[in-house]
Amino acid sequence: MLKVLGVSGSMRDGSVSARATKIILQAAQSHGAQTRLLDLHEADLPMFRERGNQAEHAGRNAADEAVNWAQAFVLVSPDYHGSMSGAMKNFLDHYWKEFAGSLFAYGCVSGEKGLTVMDQMRTAVRQCYGWSLPYGLSTQRADFHEDGTIENAAAQRMEMIGRDLVVYGTLIHTQFSRDLESDEHDTFAARYRA
Repeated sequence: MLKVLGVSGSMRDGSVSARATKIILQAAQSHGAQTRLLDLHEADLPMFRERGNQAEHAGRNAADEAVNWAQAFVLVSPDYHGSMSGAMKNFLDHYWKEFAGSLFAYGCVSGEKGLTVMDQMRTAVRQCYGWSLPYGLSTQRADFHEDGTIENAAAQRMEMIGRDLVVYGTLIHTQFSRDLESDEHDTFAARYRA
């Protein structure tokens, strides 16, 4: 079973980003994944400082454990002036090394389409040698009913992301793991062997 971590990048209570992340995780579960939610509002990660130079922090310890558990990720951020939230960027700064060989999906809560937000998250993940689904989710507060449910094209996209994360995430994780365990030196994974 693929382990999928959903990361909600909003700092608001009851955020739409967290709601969308939960729906995608439910879709991934329905396709056989184990899932967890990392709500950055609750995790309260400290600002990133140089690795090895950070004091113990309960929020960072919980996030460390969740990231090290995960084999695929879905990142959902609000659109703040055409960019991802500071909380999401801080998360990406903390965990660049752990992303290699993992599949990522993206979502944005935006009054616009959120394309620049998802492109920025995709660019950061690519620099960390992660894989990305070639599409993302754009949604907004008005898409959700008061009970947190959603019944429009965005709901169909969330289901598709959940399914594709499991199918393609399993393929990528399986092959990356095999390459890590092999003696071949002409693979991307060879650089990550202990």
